[in-house]
Amino acid sequence: MRIGVFVSETWGPPSDVDEVRRRAAEAEQAGMDSVWVPYLPWAVDALAAAQAAGGATSRVEVGTAVVPTYLFHPLALARQAATVDEAIGGRLTLGIGPSQRTVIESMHGVEYRAPARHTSEYLDVLGAAWANGPRVEVRGEHFQVDAMYGVPGARPVPVLVGALGPLMLDAAGSRADGTIATMCDPGAIERVVVPGITAAAAAAGRPAPRVGTVVPVCVTDDVDAAREAAATHFGVYDRLPRYRRMVELGDGARAADVCVVGGEAQVRAALARYRDAGLTDLLAAPFAGGQEAVMARRRLLDALGGLVGA
Repeated sequence: MRIGVFVSETWGPPSDVDEVRRRAAEAEQAGMDSVWVPYLPWAVDALAAAQAAGGATSRVEVGTAVVPTYLFHPLALARQAATVDEAIGGRLTLGIGPSQRTVIESMHGVEYRAPARHTSEYLDVLGAAWANGPRVEVRGEHFQVDAMYGVPGARPVPVLVGALGPLMLDAAGSRADGTIATMCDPGAIERVVVPGITAAAAAAGRPAPRVGTVVPVCVTDDVDAAREAAATHFGVYDRLPRYRRMVELGDGARAADVCVVGGEAQVRAALARYRDAGLTDLLAAPFAGGQEAVMARRRLLDALGGLVGA
């Protein structure tokens, strides 16, 4: 299981570019396999942050988790991602996903229609752009593309898809390199995500997919206070049907139960269960849980360091 950590703030006050650089360098020094940046309404741009993180490091994979597909034309995102990947020495992994109706329609005024089919065609355009230049031709229901395309020095960029349900897991397995699931415990990973995406990849004749998940993690001595903070902070996920469904398919009763909270040994043991469930990529999102944020991140890196290479 590859161990990664978010270096642009996911749950707390937003990070600026200098903080992304500093955190990425700290994560690489701590031995992490990957660093990740989110795409959030209150955060710096994900691909710009990925380039900043890549410029501050030399070894780690740099990923986005995840860029909302409805807000970017796939050919434009293909060019931007390929350019960033070339700029950081071929270490970018592009995480994309359709997001959800409340974000796309209510916040941005963009129609949210047939997300699984939309994502499948989006992946078709990305794949065609990175394989076929100097011209891309894709004719689908959502995208009709007949355009020039080229990025000097570029290569195909690995793509992971934010997927939870069967249709999205099928799209991810059949057309992408894997998935990034969010708010899934080891039970949901083992019983839903791994079988779904693995079957889709096998049916499409693709290699075994990467299976990643975003997990809020808090290393703390005050477990009760941190769990109370998690219940307050992550309660919103219980009101979102797709996340609620994954909680119900897992082993918890509410979204906050997915949050890994405890001392260093407890956290390592809990995260190791993801490896045993078939997870290939852990994307740890530091959650302070009432602690000072810098100390919470330092303690998390120490805990994760014991899992690297295990």
